Amino acid sequence: VQLQASGGGLVQAGGSLTLSCAASEGSFTYYNAGWFRQPPGKEREFVAGSRWIERTTDYADSVKGRFTISNAGEILYLQMNSLEPEDTAVYYCARGSSWSGVRLQSDYNTWGQGTLVTVSS
Repeated sequence: VQLQASGGGLVQAGGSLTLSCAASEGSFTYYNAGWFRQPPGKEREFVAGSRWIERTTDYADSVKGRFTISNAGEILYLQMNSLEPEDTAVYYCARGSSWSGVRLQSDYNTWGQGTLVTVSS
């Protein structure tokens, strides 16, 4: 199974982007799903997660109130508003068991290839 992330690009500070992620086989139905990002020169970090069973979401403090994750079954989305230069990173989508958590990379067993988001000041 492969995940394909798309929707990245160049945007000015204060702008918006929506990232999408699709699975080559199956979907995100019955799975936990998440978005991570890796800023230039830094380690990959948690951005947002969606729990299938509890139907709850979780966000990193740095994006809370600005980003929204939604699991639409066939497609996973990340709506990003009020973007800041600090949001510049390669964004990765991931899928994991609905019995796992959502904040750790080890919670996921399937990853997308990443899509670059660049926010200019």
